[in-house]
Amino acid sequence: MTTPPKARRDNNHHDGRSAPVVLDDISKRIIEELQEDGRKPYAAIGKAVGLSEAAVRQRVQRLLDTGVMQIVAVTDPLTLGFPRQAMIGIKCEGDLETVADNLSSIAEIDYVVLTAGSLDIMVEVVCEGDSHLLEILGKIRAIPTVRATETFVYLKLRKQTYSWGTR
Repeated sequence: MTTPPKARRDNNHHDGRSAPVVLDDISKRIIEELQEDGRKPYAAIGKAVGLSEAAVRQRVQRLLDTGVMQIVAVTDPLTLGFPRQAMIGIKCEGDLETVADNLSSIAEIDYVVLTAGSLDIMVEVVCEGDSHLLEILGKIRAIPTVRATETFVYLKLRKQTYSWGTR
C-alpha cells in the first residue's frame, strides 16, 4: 500500500452515496493499458483500442478530470531511505471525520481510512526508522479524541498492486 501521498486522493466522494462513473468498454481498455504501463504513448493505446491518438488523449483527460484515475510514479520506500513501514490502527471517541482530518495533515501518513470493527481508523506510515515511527505515534496520540493505537510493523512486502482493473 505504499504510494506517494499525492497518489491517493481524498476519497470523500466514494462514501457509498454518490453514483459511480459509468465507463464504456473503450475507456475501460484505456485504463487497463495505462495500468500495464502508465507511460504508454497515446498512439500505441489508440492502436490497441481502435481510436486515434487525439481521441485517446481526450478520454484520458476526462478520466483524470473526473477523478476516475490518476497517473503517478510509485516509488519503493526502501530504496529511498524509508526502511520502516507500518499500519496503525486507531481507536477514537467522538467525530471520526475530525480525527481523520487531523491525521491527514501529518506528512508521514500516506493513507487514512475509516473502518468498521474494533478499530475506528487505519493509517499507513512510511518512516526513516523506529525513532521516526515513535515520533509519528506521539503526534497521533496527541490528537485529543484518540484513545488507543495499535501498530502493525511491516516485516516484508509480498504483494503490492494497483491493477484491480475496471471489472
